[in-house]
Amino acid sequence: MKTTLLKIGKAALVVLAALAVGCAAAFSMEWIALGSAQAALDWCAAVPAPFLLTAVFYGSGALLLGLAAGQLWIGALASGTVSAALALVSWFKSVINGAPLTVEDFGLIGQLDQVMGVAGDLTVPDFAWHAIALLAGTVLAAAVAGHWLTMGSGRARFTLATALLALGLCFGAGPGAAPLGNAFSVNTQERIQPAIAYRDYGLTVGLWRDACLLANREPEGYGPEYMDAVAARLDELLGGASAAPVSVRPNVIFILSESFYDMTRLPELKLSADPAENYHRLSREGISGRFFSSYLGYGTGYIEQSIFTGLTGKDLEPGTNICFRPDEEYSLLDSVATPFRKQGYETELLHAYNDSLYNRTVTYPRLGFDRLLFSQEIQSLDLNIQGSPYAGGYYLSDHVFVQALLNRMDAANAEGKPAFLFGVSMENHQPFDPEKFGYKCQIDVSSEILDEEDLAITRVMLEGLTRADQALGELTDALREREEPTVVVFFGDHRPNLFMTDGGTVYSHLGLCEGNDCADWTIDQVADLYSTNYLIWANDAALLKATAGTVRDTGIAAIGPAVLDAADMPRTRYWAMQERLGQDLLINTDLYCVTSDGTPYWNAADADLSDEDRELLELRGAVVYDVYYGKRYCVEKMNQPVGS
Repeated sequence: MKTTLLKIGKAALVVLAALAVGCAAAFSMEWIALGSAQAALDWCAAVPAPFLLTAVFYGSGALLLGLAAGQLWIGALASGTVSAALALVSWFKSVINGAPLTVEDFGLIGQLDQVMGVAGDLTVPDFAWHAIALLAGTVLAAAVAGHWLTMGSGRARFTLATALLALGLCFGAGPGAAPLGNAFSVNTQERIQPAIAYRDYGLTVGLWRDACLLANREPEGYGPEYMDAVAARLDELLGGASAAPVSVRPNVIFILSESFYDMTRLPELKLSADPAENYHRLSREGISGRFFSSYLGYGTGYIEQSIFTGLTGKDLEPGTNICFRPDEEYSLLDSVATPFRKQGYETELLHAYNDSLYNRTVTYPRLGFDRLLFSQEIQSLDLNIQGSPYAGGYYLSDHVFVQALLNRMDAANAEGKPAFLFGVSMENHQPFDPEKFGYKCQIDVSSEILDEEDLAITRVMLEGLTRADQALGELTDALREREEPTVVVFFGDHRPNLFMTDGGTVYSHLGLCEGNDCADWTIDQVADLYSTNYLIWANDAALLKATAGTVRDTGIAAIGPAVLDAADMPRTRYWAMQERLGQDLLINTDLYCVTSDGTPYWNAADADLSDEDRELLELRGAVVYDVYYGKRYCVEKMNQPVGS
């Protein structure tokens, strides 16, 4: 009896020691995330249930590996290493882009060197080293106490490890996951924007929640008859929306200008000239307004996918990387580019960097592009390049990029084909180091709020925006001299998350938001900082579908249909649905949505939408489920015109 009690006591001591390791890991992760031990302590006290659940996760991992190796300190070392690595990666990502690590970011794990390359120099901060020292001390304590933390015989360890692994799978990813989450006060039902989820639950539980607890739910009554009824109801609501005749076949140059926005919208800055002079001039000749984006500071490839497929992360299961789904999914439904290819256009992607990121070499051919040209292929074209083609680092200059767009358009036209070109410029990409453009800035900027070091960083953004605007002017001036009808659709994918020397951003310094965490912002601040600018311009005013000078906001849900409309492309049932919804809902993401009058809401449930809009959203949800998670009963119908 005494021996049995002794064994139970030792086992309990081992479990408590493993839980202590988990507590150290959970606390250290918040220390790294929040920047101070006191802030981490306050978080743990404010939300004890997620803190304890995080400790259980890492403590269980340490115990499992300790049982496998026979020494708890080995499990503690592995558990501490994983927790510190995750926290540091998330912290670095927040520094680079203002957003924490998400499950979909793991899709880029094989391209980490490229991601770090475009981010600039990164160093581990002192407070992170202090947190890591705490973890190291925990491992050392487990090693010193190894005599008392005995793990039993090999057979016993194997039996216990097997049982622990089975429990871990059941409660981590299996049927026990939801009850476990509920037991620790985790919302297991609703989609939550990652920054908010991680604020409430911490990084580990937030990642686990997205990866294991939420899924796209099957519509009630789902089946072939149900989807036939969905298609029939869409026809009733959409009417003849897809019957756009193809009259003139204009060239379409669709440009994603990296981090472009109208910097004159920032308060408390004195500029010696207008950095968006051409944008403002051309806006009086075309259609322009705000472009509501799904990201701030990063996410270019994800934004591209949303525009071309009509999907956002909110449509997919949480944690899905929209750029790294099964290959076949990218060609199930027609993209924005598909009708151009079907109408005999030369469809090409031109990108001012290399092909290493966002899986573009796989996805873009399936989205309807005949040819992909990256930096090296562009430089092999017959261009008038004076000096180095690069500017601000390792990206092609926007000046060279404009020449490439014109070159490819002229080549297609010479073969008797109109051109559909999607260009991704990069000269204004981060990092915004003061020396990026050789400390040169064409426009002077001053401020009573920013000191000289912060102004030096701001000048880099200002110069990049100025060059992007000048390239837009060069392109449109060249198109005025050409007889071929051409439409230009130009937009910024997201604002740069411009960090100042103290870790704040230019936006927080200028009073546009409180801190860097969007979880603390008002809905109006989110809508403002998640918006850039766009322009639709044509060298023949008759090609515009509105009066010159029209101001009309748009977003990732609306700009794709606008491109189809600009060239009178026929719409499939899917894109007719997208176009109809985009007239009233410019963007709808996990973070926020915006209606056509520019009013932002936290979610579509609270938005001022008509009953018909809400019905369309429900029908669209059924279509997305069927195509990407169901039996694909409606794929063929969604690729046909309305009423067919």
